[in-house]
Amino acid sequence: MSDPNDRGLSRAQRQRMPVALDVAVEIAKHNGVCIRPIVLRRLDVRTGQSEDVNVPCGATREATCPPCAKRNRYLRMAQCREGWHLDAEPVTTPDEPDEEQRWLIEFRADVQAKRDTAERDGMPEEVAEWDDVIQELDAEINAAGMRGSLSGRAASRRSRSTRRRQDAPDLPKRAMSPTTLGRAFPGTDGKVYRPSMFITLTLPSYGRIRAGQGVPVDPSTYDYRRAARDALHFSKLVDRFVQNLRRVAGYDVQYFASVEPQKRLAPHLHMAIRGTLPRAEIKAITAATYHQVWWPAADEIRFEGDHLPVWTPRADLPDGGDYPDGQDGDYLDPTTGELLPTWDEALDRLDADDDAEPLHVIRFGDQVDVQGVLAGTPDADQCIRYLSKYLTKSLGESLDADDAARRDHAARLVEALRYEPCSPSCPNWLRYGVQPKDAKPGMTPGRCRGKAHKPEHLGYAGRRVLVSRKWSNKTLAEHKRDRRTWVLEALGLADEPIDPHRYLWKPVPAGDGDVPSLALRLLRMVADRQRWRATLLARQAEAIGHPIADLSAVGEAA
Repeated sequence: MSDPNDRGLSRAQRQRMPVALDVAVEIAKHNGVCIRPIVLRRLDVRTGQSEDVNVPCGATREATCPPCAKRNRYLRMAQCREGWHLDAEPVTTPDEPDEEQRWLIEFRADVQAKRDTAERDGMPEEVAEWDDVIQELDAEINAAGMRGSLSGRAASRRSRSTRRRQDAPDLPKRAMSPTTLGRAFPGTDGKVYRPSMFITLTLPSYGRIRAGQGVPVDPSTYDYRRAARDALHFSKLVDRFVQNLRRVAGYDVQYFASVEPQKRLAPHLHMAIRGTLPRAEIKAITAATYHQVWWPAADEIRFEGDHLPVWTPRADLPDGGDYPDGQDGDYLDPTTGELLPTWDEALDRLDADDDAEPLHVIRFGDQVDVQGVLAGTPDADQCIRYLSKYLTKSLGESLDADDAARRDHAARLVEALRYEPCSPSCPNWLRYGVQPKDAKPGMTPGRCRGKAHKPEHLGYAGRRVLVSRKWSNKTLAEHKRDRRTWVLEALGLADEPIDPHRYLWKPVPAGDGDVPSLALRLLRMVADRQRWRATLLARQAEAIGHPIADLSAVGEAA
């Protein structure tokens, strides 16, 4: 129903009036309230009462939900700060198993023995039954609070020679010490200092770039194919760098790293490292680090356009039947009817060829920035902010909407990525005459749904935040719980443990008439947030000398 007060306004005047829902969304953003809350219905199994709860969407990208992305960024900053300059070893000793866990393992041993006996006696049906029991029992073992698997690796792992390339320098190898802490240096003031490091690593050049613009001087000579392949395999190169770093450092180096885009749209790495090494050694490790991609050749195009491989069920083939890889069919050459090699067959041929070369070799560039950082200094805070600077944006969001040159540069990179295989299961392998791993009908080259092929990721499909296991001795959920406890204590509320078996949660279906509109839910959440903030400010005034410096944590209790 239209507002009677608007009847005297022209259409143009009404169009200039702000929309109430849009204003509510902006107010929610200003107050740090999630603008895409998910409604979950919570049933108390003790009392039988149910209520609808607005749960934050938890988005990590600012384009999706700025308040949730901002909270996630602050959470990552707290995680980085807490683990960077530890002066004591994190406790990693597992808990002792309880009686139930011991009984489950003993029972699992009895079942395994019966399964092995049935296999030895040649009774496949009984073996299948015991396999089902083992699968259910393994799930119970994990549910009882034990990690890992007792079944081991299901498939054999391929391995190639680990001999270093002749064009890569050798690295020193030190004896490993069972510590995650770096060296300590006594100061003249009697204090002990444990300096850490902040490292920035980049990829090599693919062609001359216009200074300050990040676009090629001559796009025709810019190596877009190599840029695309480097982006696809950048995460593997980072893993190799960490391995080499620990080998040279001689201790279990811990790190917190983030992957961000450069202006030229190539990914680069910022890494906070606990402990310190000479700058010359860091640069030597970077120069000696490489990663070889041992995949089938993808340089000769065999199928394109309308001339694409044809899927045929194996039951319709002359030698149809069961195959070890479990595929239901195969792709054939549409002209000759020749069967394309499967992924495993292509790798077998590659292993048998002594003169074979890797599909791609990726290395870091010459630009290596190494800084020493002390705990509690402005430099440490600045580095932490820099590590989290772009976490709320996708790699492609750094593009300037008004910069046509950069948009064209990004479009050429995305086009180079279009037909590059991003994984063993990528449909693009059909373009080069190889069946993808676990091939299925409907695969078409150039239409891979993988994350790496999407324009907002620019070829990088790995994790944007890389944290070693012994960084802060806490998971991200535990860091979030700590911030929630801080908020509850500041509000004067008890942080009582929640019984996980007391409540049943289920999503509310769309169109449920009992759910208020989004605008009304946002208004209620904004009112709650303002009440919490007022309470925090009041308690801050009471606690003289204990100022609340970070109100961003408010709302973790929501």
